[in-house]
Amino acid sequence: MDVLADLDQRVAGCRACPRLVAWREEVARTKRAAFADWTYWGRPVPGFGPGDARLLVVGLAPAAHGGNRTGRMFTGDRSGDVLYQALYDVGLASQPSSVSADDGLELYGVRVTAPVHCAPPANKPTPGERDTCRPWLVQELRLLRPTVRAVVVLGAFGWQATLPALAEAGWNVPRPRPVFGHGVRVPLDGLDLFGCFHVSQRNTFTGRLTPAMLRDVLRTAAGAAGLSRAN
Repeated sequence: MDVLADLDQRVAGCRACPRLVAWREEVARTKRAAFADWTYWGRPVPGFGPGDARLLVVGLAPAAHGGNRTGRMFTGDRSGDVLYQALYDVGLASQPSSVSADDGLELYGVRVTAPVHCAPPANKPTPGERDTCRPWLVQELRLLRPTVRAVVVLGAFGWQATLPALAEAGWNVPRPRPVFGHGVRVPLDGLDLFGCFHVSQRNTFTGRLTPAMLRDVLRTAAGAAGLSRAN
């Protein structure tokens, strides 16, 4: 088995955080009325994208009725609609939507992951849950290290989780650690780290993050990663 695929399989079997296990499984049992005919995934959601990705996008955690339902990162919710539309617009995805794990979506040179792999209550993992989940992100970064050249982190929570994971995976992260901000770019050894407001409904509905702002960050990061498809 491919090493990254093996990691994804092990992530999907994790039961390390009792609160998250109970919540994700309760949501999968009770469902949302609009998805009553779905069999929910109800497990940790592994990363999505090729194992030789040059660009990594790091979110926060799966949504209860998005990734926790479909089994794929940013799939089946409005945040995912915004992210994959932008990736498509800049030439990094095969289609502009992501509705199910078998919808045929392909990412070109991009992998999408999160520092917390289970859907948390109120979309808010605890710092302890973030830290418990960190070894999975560290392992993923180590496996991607031969090819990854840029990382886009969506939101301050993801930023705070990703910096120590990068350090543990072998990158030289400056101290004091860089502060999160939209459009922030931090050069590391052989990798550029980018900050971007999260694609949450709160940010996109209020205009704090516009599609153009998201495309600009993704396009710049893709250029830094050497991805020729980005346009």
